[in-house]
Amino acid sequence: MNHHSTQPIIGLTAYRKVETGTSAAPLFALPPSYVEAVAAAGGIPVLIPPGLSEEALHTLLLRLDGLLLPGGGDIAGEYYRSEHPNFIFNIDPDRDRIERFLAREAIEQGKPLLAICRGHQMLNVALGGSLYEDVLELMPGAIKHDFFNLFPRNHQAHAVTLEPGSRLAATIGQTIACVNSLHHQGIRDLAPGLVAAAHSPDGLIEGVEAPGHPFALGVQWHPENLIHDDPAMLGLFRGLVEAANGNGR
Repeated sequence: MNHHSTQPIIGLTAYRKVETGTSAAPLFALPPSYVEAVAAAGGIPVLIPPGLSEEALHTLLLRLDGLLLPGGGDIAGEYYRSEHPNFIFNIDPDRDRIERFLAREAIEQGKPLLAICRGHQMLNVALGGSLYEDVLELMPGAIKHDFFNLFPRNHQAHAVTLEPGSRLAATIGQTIACVNSLHHQGIRDLAPGLVAAAHSPDGLIEGVEAPGHPFALGVQWHPENLIHDDPAMLGLFRGLVEAANGNGR
């Protein structure tokens, strides 16, 4: 990275969480691993709070150099004409509204974007794609993907194959990676404007990118939990920061 340039500012969407214990106070939250990964890659992470209007979000995105959409709960089925409401959990309508708007704006503005797990699914849904409400139940031949609470978050559950020549493979620097797997949903129909850049052994789309965009990548795994085990995973955050550094400078 050019040391004469200023550090790019990367916005990360925070979400609502209720504190456990007697107070049960509502919080805006984000796991530190996302913030640490952006900082380790040379970016300045800032949190985008819930509840902002689209006008405020538009203004904010113009001032940010890049955007990261993190993991979290499921996306409301209304956004992709879901027919399986019984598989959808932990919905936050305001979060869906905000991240759907930001994903579309980032694509439209050519703003560098890294979308992780739920973010990867949101990018697909925001651009008109659909999801498997539960991969294991609804995708033929699916392997297990929902390893949350079974192992540490850096447990490498399965391999993914990255498309040679894809932006994703170039960013990670390899065409095969061992990844963690902490999701129960996944991409069914790919959105127009996205191409598949990685697959798991069962054929599930594990990575997407927007051709012609300066940097818009989605990954179904959690690279922020792998940067200490696999330095190649920091490449995703470096790629975001480098693209953000060239953004409007």
